[in-house]
This record gives sequence, C-alpha cells and structure tokens, in this order.
Amino acid sequence: MDSAIKNIDDLQAEIGRLRLVRDEQGAAIKARFATPSATFSTIFSVFVPEGSRTIFKQDLFSLISRIVLPLTLNKTIFRNSGFLVKGLVSLVSQKASDFISEDSIIAVWDKVKSLFDKKKKDADYGIPPDSEAS
Repeated sequence: MDSAIKNIDDLQAEIGRLRLVRDEQGAAIKARFATPSATFSTIFSVFVPEGSRTIFKQDLFSLISRIVLPLTLNKTIFRNSGFLVKGLVSLVSQKASDFISEDSIIAVWDKVKSLFDKKKKDADYGIPPDSEAS
C-alpha cells in the first residue's frame, strides 16, 4: 500500500486496484494449468530445485537420497501413519534431499573421523614435560 486511505474515493480506488491485481494473478495461474504439459511442468518444478540444476545433473548421493530418505522415514518412523502423512513426509524429504550432496557427506564424515582421531597433538604451552624438568 503506497499511500494512506483518507476518504471513500481513496478506498474505492484501492479496491479497484486490488481487483485488477487479483484478475492478473488469476490469469497467470490459469496459464500455468492451461495445458497438460504446463500442469506437468508446474508440478515438476516443485520437486526439482530452481536454476540450471535438474534431477539428472545431481550427484549420486543426491539421487540416492531422493529415493532412500522417503522410503526409510515411511518404513520406520511413520510406519502406522495414514496416506496423507506419508505423502507429506515424501514431499518434505524430497525437498530435504537437495541438501544432501557428496560435499555434505564428506564434511560430516571428516567431522566424525576427527572425533575418533587417536593422533591428537598435545598443546605446547611452553612448559617442558616432567622428564626434562629435572
């Protein structure tokens, strides 16, 4: 809203502007679902990240997680859930699989590996060890 509404004429002008916006948006939505191919591309855009990255340009871990993550969640945590809950879990896990990539798995693996690393260096505080102190 650009300007404040001070009288009935301003209110009617704003109502007219909002109706025009509503009609334009309605026409845009109709265009998105006008043909079967437009409908398919609209639905497909929900599952594929925006930009040049498509489902076929993802790395192996992303492709596997798109299949394994929903199946695992629906078979374990949401085992006794209904159809709608399982569908929502699948949709959300498809979106979450975009964050799983080879780089993220390697980063997690390096963090876990560093926790179990036995060759931790002792900190040097400038104090000689006990054997050299005498």
